[in-house]
Amino acid sequence: MSKFAKTHEPPYYAVIFTSQRTDIDKGYEKMANRMVDLASQEKGFLGIESARDSELGITISYWDSMDAIKNWKENSAHKIAQEKGKTEWYKNYSVRICKVERDYSF
Repeated sequence: MSKFAKTHEPPYYAVIFTSQRTDIDKGYEKMANRMVDLASQEKGFLGIESARDSELGITISYWDSMDAIKNWKENSAHKIAQEKGKTEWYKNYSVRICKVERDYSF
């Protein structure tokens, strides 16, 4: 992903997913792309930004409400991806949910 997310005027929410991958790649990219496609269809989804180097990945998804975040977390396909992440793809990860009260850009 190489573009900045197009969000609306604050307030809105950011889910920051920071991860370290295992050496197992079996189906990861396909699932990651599927999750972006599915999330973008969810009510309240505003956008996503992602970056990864050899050690660390950071994906930030933007949502219009905490309810939208909760609904995405409970999405059945997303739950399958979460479980595969825990058992195969990630050494570890952290999720942080933040309220964006101000933003600006250049």
